[in-house]
Amino acid sequence: MTLFWIVTGTAAVLAAAALVLALLRGRRATGPSEAYDLEVYRDQLKEVEADAARGKIPEDEAERLRVEISRRLLGADAKMQASGDSAVQPRVLGYALAAAISLLVVGGGFALYTWIGAPGYGDAPLKTRLARAEEALKSRVSQEAMEARVPPRPAPDAAPEYLQLVDRLRGAVAERPDDMQGHVLLARSEAALGNFPAAYKAQAQIIRLKGDAATAQDYTDLADMMILAAGGYVSPQAQMVLEQALTRDPDNGVARYYGGLMMAQVGRPDVGFRMWNKLLRESSAQDPWVGPITEQIEDLAFLAGEQNFQMPKLAGAAPGPSQADVAAAADMTPEERQEMIKGMVSQLSERLAEEGGPVEDWARLISSLGVLGETDRASAIYAEAQTVFGASPKALALLQGAAQRAGIAD
Repeated sequence: MTLFWIVTGTAAVLAAAALVLALLRGRRATGPSEAYDLEVYRDQLKEVEADAARGKIPEDEAERLRVEISRRLLGADAKMQASGDSAVQPRVLGYALAAAISLLVVGGGFALYTWIGAPGYGDAPLKTRLARAEEALKSRVSQEAMEARVPPRPAPDAAPEYLQLVDRLRGAVAERPDDMQGHVLLARSEAALGNFPAAYKAQAQIIRLKGDAATAQDYTDLADMMILAAGGYVSPQAQMVLEQALTRDPDNGVARYYGGLMMAQVGRPDVGFRMWNKLLRESSAQDPWVGPITEQIEDLAFLAGEQNFQMPKLAGAAPGPSQADVAAAADMTPEERQEMIKGMVSQLSERLAEEGGPVEDWARLISSLGVLGETDRASAIYAEAQTVFGASPKALALLQGAAQRAGIAD
């Protein structure tokens, strides 16, 4: 910190000195302009005398020049004598301006830094910042401590009858702690009321009862409720739950979103940005984590030093035939409706063939081909989609539902 003040103080003094020197040197070295004129006229007299002595000019012309130059010399001398006292005032004014400049540059710079700067804040090189982030990650506040800091939530805006039902459900679950369905209903009800601490406790019981059968979704639901209970803070306890979810599903979007949020909270916006950027580019527009990421990722990119970040075009954002599109064609003639659907299906098919797309678009295409009666084509696309999304059980289930609607399911 001392080195900072030495460097900045020296820079301020040098800048002020340069300005003051330019100001003081700006005055004419020969004094006022009248004194300069006197020197010129004296030099001219000497030149006239020399030219007359060498015979370059006639004597009568030399005499005329002597008289004219002498007259000007006397006039300049009179002006200089009259302005002699007034020359003191510009010098005083110059010194006053020099003092003002010094005070403004040095004193004003210091005052500005104390106002908008961070006095007393030490240097933070990259190695130090990384060490601080690592320490922040290890010494985070616990879930319980953070929940205690969250301001009390307002009373839930729910009908008295609903509140009575939830209260009865709490009593029933307390009497039957191994009732899976009771805990499921209780977790949903408490979350709906904004009572997230009670909600995640019920969700934890669901995981306990399921044991090894607990899914990644069960764990992300638990982490989500814990983070909401802590006011958006990813605690060490929530982190462990997220790790359990990622162990079961490494591509889990909710867990990856909260992982990036946690890194941003501990002072590693660079890591958080990379996690969110990768997740965003692998997501479709309908995924629930896309909205929160798009609202925050530009600020996170700035903190991470990414100056040229461009928001990616999300898969699934392009329009295609949907059930609403088909319903809108109800007022058309059968021929017009058929042509409209064919055109939309053709556009979607071409886009998927050229650019690919999310599983939702493949399912939409299969369903639409079933509506058109093109079952052979729907079967071929269904088989291709099963190859593309064979590693995702969720995607395969979505495709199978579309195949059933198209009448081509196995």
